[in-house]
Amino acid sequence: MMRYLGQRALHSAIALGALVMLVFFLVRLTGDPASLYLPIDASVEQRQAFSERHGFDRPVLAQFASFVGDVLRGDFGHSIRKDRPALEVVLEAFPTTLSLAVGTMVIAVVLGVVVGSLAAIRPGGMFDRMSTLTSLGAASAPDFWVAITGILLFAVALGWLPTSGTGGWQYWILPLAVLSLRPFGLLVQVVRGSMLSALGSAYVKTARAKGVGEATVVFVHALRNSGLAVVTVAGDQMVGIVNGAVIVETVFGWPGVGKLMIDAVIQRDFTLVQATILVTATAIFVLNVVIDLLYVLLDPRIRHR
Repeated sequence: MMRYLGQRALHSAIALGALVMLVFFLVRLTGDPASLYLPIDASVEQRQAFSERHGFDRPVLAQFASFVGDVLRGDFGHSIRKDRPALEVVLEAFPTTLSLAVGTMVIAVVLGVVVGSLAAIRPGGMFDRMSTLTSLGAASAPDFWVAITGILLFAVALGWLPTSGTGGWQYWILPLAVLSLRPFGLLVQVVRGSMLSALGSAYVKTARAKGVGEATVVFVHALRNSGLAVVTVAGDQMVGIVNGAVIVETVFGWPGVGKLMIDAVIQRDFTLVQATILVTATAIFVLNVVIDLLYVLLDPRIRHR
């Protein structure tokens, strides 16, 4: 196991290094930060002083070498816009995104497993057809369209929910509902397919022949053997939410990592963009390792291989 974790860490470090290099050079194509932070009539001396203060006066390769050396020492630099350590700013926003992702996946997994399991009991029945139609619609609906429609309906027209920001439980409803749709739809289809295969297997027929209750057969025997498929989809969606909740966070003004990164790109806060990418990529690596460990716990055959 330790050897496997070491290999994953090495591969992830190589990928992370390539990503950091790509982001470092691409973000500088957005323009000179001095033209955004200084007045239009700023003198050449003022622009030179700004560049020297933030290290932009040196060649790009020298800047990159300094950045890598600072990161290896745990220094991610200072945010230009906020005038604070960039890592501190990212770590303040990251729990908000993580809590939104965890809440989304709890809702999606619970509803997806229940609906998918019930749909598999009677394939072709009314509930199966309705759940298939609903799940396909949920998995296909664009996040930005659902988010804007939800704001127009529940916040503007009905006035039941706030339009954006954070606060009480009311602020969580729309972001959680929008982000839960896609993983819910995918999980219903995956669980239904896995359960149909499991319910037709020999061990389920044996359990039924022994008089085991239908609920125990479905939600204990069959569902347990569908766990790998659930973990695979749920883990992939969790990673996707942590990495890509940019649209939902921007629409709802959610102060998470996604919105922070968009604001940093618009404001040409290079240091903050780089810190955001690094922290997010590291979190995704950790999540992938956790998913692999769950595979081992759910299926001992993987451990032996």
